[in-house]
Amino acid sequence: MKKLLLLTALAPLFSFAQPLNTMNNPNLPDYQNPSQQRMQVQMQTQQTQQKGMLNQQLQTQTRVQQQHLESQINNNTQQQLRVRQTLPDDLDAGTQQMLPNTNGGMLSGGERAAQQEHMLQPKTNGSMLNPGSTTTPQPTIPLKTIGP
Repeated sequence: MKKLLLLTALAPLFSFAQPLNTMNNPNLPDYQNPSQQRMQVQMQTQQTQQKGMLNQQLQTQTRVQQQHLESQINNNTQQQLRVRQTLPDDLDAGTQQMLPNTNGGMLSGGERAAQQEHMLQPKTNGSMLNPGSTTTPQPTIPLKTIGP
């Protein structure tokens, strides 16, 4: 009778006991020691925590960079506004009138003769072999002599 009474008194405590792991059978090919399982679970937990910390650091860094870029943009726009306010009206690029380019500038053929005297004469095949052809000017480079 005492044994039965003791057994009924301990019965609620058996429910707190950890059940046997039926999935980890030593006869199965994927068997792992319980200590290895604990280590693996701890490592996975640690990796998950580290991943969360890295994600948080990345978000913080991204936020700081975004704020820095926004402040740079604001500073640049404020500087541009200050420069525009200090420019006189005749130097303001927004109000300048573009003048038409009627003569074509360097692309026109009007100043062709003036440009030709600065350019080398065109050569043809074999012209360098003819002694009667114009000689190309040789540069005058002073020679430095080294004395004893």
